[in-house]
Amino acid sequence: MAFTVNDFKVKKESGEKITMLTAYDFSMAKMLDQAGVDTLLVGDSLGMVILGYDNTLCVTMEEMLHHTRAVTRGAKNAFVIGDMPYLSYHISPEETVRNAGRFVKEAGAQAVKLEGGAEMVPHIEALIRAKIPVVGHIGMTPQSYNMLGGFKVQGKTYQQAEQLMKDAKALEEAGVCAMVLECVPDKLAKHITERITVPTIGIGAGKDCDGQVLVYHDILGLYQEIKPKFVKVYANLGELIEVAVKQYVEEVKLGLFPNEEHTFKIHDDIIKRLY
Repeated sequence: MAFTVNDFKVKKESGEKITMLTAYDFSMAKMLDQAGVDTLLVGDSLGMVILGYDNTLCVTMEEMLHHTRAVTRGAKNAFVIGDMPYLSYHISPEETVRNAGRFVKEAGAQAVKLEGGAEMVPHIEALIRAKIPVVGHIGMTPQSYNMLGGFKVQGKTYQQAEQLMKDAKALEEAGVCAMVLECVPDKLAKHITERITVPTIGIGAGKDCDGQVLVYHDILGLYQEIKPKFVKVYANLGELIEVAVKQYVEEVKLGLFPNEEHTFKIHDDIIKRLY
């Protein structure tokens, strides 16, 4: 059964954990969907793991829409969320709605995600009025990389923890259907989760969030440049791919591939007539 925006609240109330993974293309979206993942996030992390940028700040709307379209073609049951890239929602609520609307209308996303706390409330409220579901994102927000001085855990001081609690309540009141808590100490994430009515999706925020999200390149060992503490590698496909490609290269050079099994045939008489 397809996951809808209403299922966020249902799962929070029932205590059933929500699963989320990133997806950036048709084939992987289809596999993740068939594996039973509840929600797929077309994350701006594609800038790093797909496009090779140093961070997420360079990702454009056109790049995000291109990949979101591919994901929505592959996802039949999973709820697809488009990640709004840097500067696509910072200038005005009107521009935020315009860009978010493209995710829904042009790319088929069912919701958008944007980073930021209480300062984003006017933008979120404008999206809700436009009937676009919103997933919030607080804690370590990658698009604030330069302001934060890098990828750092947030909420370790009383002032930071208090602000995160205020931000979570502000997003809840603004109408988000869920919110990501990234790189937040586990006890603070638990405190926030217990005090708001919308589900929290943790990434580096402990086990007490209402759900979890990870980048699929990380859990499959496909991205080696950054290895966050919160990632568990479930299968090291990076090593398997390297072994397979090396074997392919060797067999081609030795003339072992293609063999009879992988070759199409034609009657010898036809070849003789060509001469």
